Amino acid sequence: KEILVPLTESMYVPGRISDIDNVMIDVGTGYFLEKPVESAKDYFKRRVAYVTEQIEKIQVLAQEKMKISDATMDVIGMKIQQQEQQREAAA
Repeated sequence: KEILVPLTESMYVPGRISDIDNVMIDVGTGYFLEKPVESAKDYFKRRVAYVTEQIEKIQVLAQEKMKISDATMDVIGMKIQQQEQQREAAA
């Protein structure tokens, strides 16, 4: 099967797929596995589900951290106001 192989974002060269039943997948840190196409699809579906789940967890965590940050800023603002009032009362 004839294809165009990307070398850069804008440059492609003609190529040929010799084995259309198997693909190489990058599993991280420079390791690749040869898998049947259906198995590779399943792998990437699981990977997308995992990444989506992690993003959702991080979003919840970020919202909690923002609430804590807002509460901390409110407390700091109140303390600054108290100090200013004490200075004005002492003056």
